[in-house]
Amino acid sequence: MEPLFLITNDDGHASPGLHLLAQVAQEFGEVVVMAPEHNASGVAASITCSRPLRVRVIDESPRCRRFACDGTPADCVKMGLEHFCHRKPDLVLSGINYGSNASINIIYSGTMGAVLEACLNGCQAIGFSLLNHNPAADFEACAPSIRHLLRQVLEHPLPEWTALNVNIPRLPADQIKGIKVCRQARAVWNDSLEPRTDPHGRPYWWMTGKFICNDMGADTDQKALEDGFVSVVPVRPDMTDHPAIAQLQHLTLSK
Repeated sequence: MEPLFLITNDDGHASPGLHLLAQVAQEFGEVVVMAPEHNASGVAASITCSRPLRVRVIDESPRCRRFACDGTPADCVKMGLEHFCHRKPDLVLSGINYGSNASINIIYSGTMGAVLEACLNGCQAIGFSLLNHNPAADFEACAPSIRHLLRQVLEHPLPEWTALNVNIPRLPADQIKGIKVCRQARAVWNDSLEPRTDPHGRPYWWMTGKFICNDMGADTDQKALEDGFVSVVPVRPDMTDHPAIAQLQHLTLSK
């Protein structure tokens, strides 16, 4: 039986990055695309609880069935798994995202929110991002790295409750030096809500910010990307700080 892929993103069903990811996946097996109807960047792993969800059929070709859902990326994963995949997917893929989801960006990413939702549901999952925000970005250079990673994960399944956050540098394919498994660099966004005034004299605020990373250890995703490598960071939905459990035993209390 050939592999089954469920594919989503946070840039919307019309994104060229999504289309390339689906094309590459079809080289390995059957594809179901369930992607947001509109751009859903920055929604993390949020889900829709206050209204019904609707799904629109885009294409029902046997090899690649495509649907648009008016929810979040995590909603798309839930919807695809429960109602549109005839069996559990061998891999859930998300992307290819416009811009980096390396380091702390995973916290805010709708692309990676979908990946973590898939992982919570017992599925192997990979999120792909390209370090290019240009609407005309060329995603073709991502294809060789994606093919390699899909092949490897299908042949060597990921550990339980572990997914992959993959970021690809903004380079031609022949200039990408390789793929490195890394840790997430420690970084922050120095955010600011900038006050502005609309043409009617009404105040509003626009989110701005600067990415600050002082962690340039040789084993980080940021360093790998700066050196021209694709970064692969294993991630988990379990956010427990396990080493801190022993350090915080003084907080325990028994009655």
